[in-house]
Amino acid sequence: EILRKQWKDTLKNKNVLIQFVMFPALAVLMTFAVKMPGMPENYFVYMFASMYIGMAPLIAVTEVLSEEKEKHTLKALLMANVRMPQYLAAVGGSVLLACLVGTACFGLTASLSGAEFLKFSAAMMAGIILSVLTGAIIGIACKSQMSATSLTVPVMMVLSFLPMLSTFNHTIKKFATVFYSQQVYMIISGGGEGNAAVKAWGIIAVNLCVLAAVFLYVYRRYCTEE
Repeated sequence: EILRKQWKDTLKNKNVLIQFVMFPALAVLMTFAVKMPGMPENYFVYMFASMYIGMAPLIAVTEVLSEEKEKHTLKALLMANVRMPQYLAAVGGSVLLACLVGTACFGLTASLSGAEFLKFSAAMMAGIILSVLTGAIIGIACKSQMSATSLTVPVMMVLSFLPMLSTFNHTIKKFATVFYSQQVYMIISGGGEGNAAVKAWGIIAVNLCVLAAVFLYVYRRYCTEE
């Protein structure tokens, strides 16, 4: 029931819906329209894919949770014996399914198949799940939908643009290493092989632990609010 509600709300919200369509469409357009000597293979696919995980799921989950919190719908659901893991799974699940379509589009544009496509999809799903968790933290922690939007923008900019900027600046690359979006970009663009892949997945796991701990903190604080 909650999952069906989220699908209806997402389809009605054009600002959220466009996030799921924009980056895959840009990847297709730029890949086939722009040809430059020395450009890495599938450069635009990997760049827009990393931006996609830092924007689309983050914005979608933040908007849903902050709106329902502001309207007191979230509190009503929790009082009606809907557990937070169940609610978050429904919201995150609907976002994840929508992002799967975008992920498939990126993979097809890059002509990935077999093991390459599975590796690409696994990294993308990991990034999307972490962005869903980040969006949930912002949505629950902020007092209103407006304050949630204000906080989402800088977080979104960091997660989305650091992977792209890191390809041009070594200092930015060193700073970006701690963020999961950078590690996802490295894995999908072919930079995560052998020990580098183990390190990348390790950093993603650390990000998951940190975000899970922060989420538990903001959720418990929300539950104690009057």
